[in-house]
Amino acid sequence: MIRSDNRLADLPMTPVECLRCHATVRVRKSSWQQTSIQWDEAGARACLERRTALGRGELRAADFPTCAGLRESIDRAVVSGRMPVAEG
Repeated sequence: MIRSDNRLADLPMTPVECLRCHATVRVRKSSWQQTSIQWDEAGARACLERRTALGRGELRAADFPTCAGLRESIDRAVVSGRMPVAEG
C-alpha cells in the first residue's frame, strides 16, 4: 500500500529571502530541529557561499543544504512568526 504524503498540504513551504545575498528559497520547518529547503536555479545562482563552495569542488550541489546567511534568515523568520513550525 502506498501512502500519500500530506505534509505539504498541512504546512506548505514558505519563501524565505536570505538577508545577505537575497537568494530566495522555499522552506518548511517540521520541527525546531528539522528544516527542509528547496533551492531553485535563481536562488542557487544568487548565493555567493554556495557558488564558491561548489566552484572549488568542495561539495556537490546535493550536499549543500544552506549557508550561514540563509540559516540566520530562517531563524529570524521563525522567531518573528513569519515562518510557521509544524511541531510545537
